[in-house]
Amino acid sequence: MAEEAILGFLQNNDEIAHSGYFAAEHNLDHEEVKNVIKSLQAFRYIEAKVLKREFFDLTDEGKKYAAEGSPEFHFFSAVPEEGTISMDDLQRMLDPFVFDVGSKQAPKKKWVAMGQQVSRTVQHVEDKVKEMLLQIQQGLELDQETLKSLKYRKLIILTEKWSGYSEVKKGPNYAPKRRSLATDLTRENLQNWQELDFKEYNVNAKGQPVDSGHLHPLLKVRKQFKDIFCQMGFEEMPTNNFVESSFWNFDALFQPQQHPARDSHDTFFLKGSMLESSVT
Repeated sequence: MAEEAILGFLQNNDEIAHSGYFAAEHNLDHEEVKNVIKSLQAFRYIEAKVLKREFFDLTDEGKKYAAEGSPEFHFFSAVPEEGTISMDDLQRMLDPFVFDVGSKQAPKKKWVAMGQQVSRTVQHVEDKVKEMLLQIQQGLELDQETLKSLKYRKLIILTEKWSGYSEVKKGPNYAPKRRSLATDLTRENLQNWQELDFKEYNVNAKGQPVDSGHLHPLLKVRKQFKDIFCQMGFEEMPTNNFVESSFWNFDALFQPQQHPARDSHDTFFLKGSMLESSVT
């Protein structure tokens, strides 16, 4: 139903400006409309731009600022237009919370010069924080930098993330009704290939990865040790001697004759030879 509504609307109109408004006007579920637009866009029936928006509510502190004004504005207002006022006098005049926040934010905005005495650096200021919070209460959209600063001060909280599409227009493959594409190369389809529209095949696409063998955990550990020694400057000796003599295997390493590794259950002896190899 949503697909017919979208394609039918574009047949007589240039674009769908907003998927949310379109869904509401045609009594359609917006999630279904989004899915249909995404599907039609994939087959190039239409072109559309992704639309994302976040909705915020004011925190208790943000509601207080929106109603009474920000602490930095109250702090600035308490400083006389001419002359100076001491920090102690300001602290007595203002609410402790207003003084604490205002004494940090007002100098940061270069509204006042701080010291033992406080004076104005500008004569008039606008309470932008209050204005921005009122705009959020009215449901207006603000720029990301503004939202970031309000979130940092914990004056707003995210309540909903919304996504949709805008500027939905006809694409290069537009048609009032979606064509049914054949997807299987069956005998019947090949016999009637002139009468069918086949789905495009990507002959360069890679297939499913083939499962292959993996190194044994002990072999991985051995390789890690070998890499460590190589990085330290050691070199691996090239050898194909998988069977070694008792002299090099034991005697040259000063291994005692009674050492358990020389026992038959730990060492394989080659019959009729002096060669042997120990099991590790």
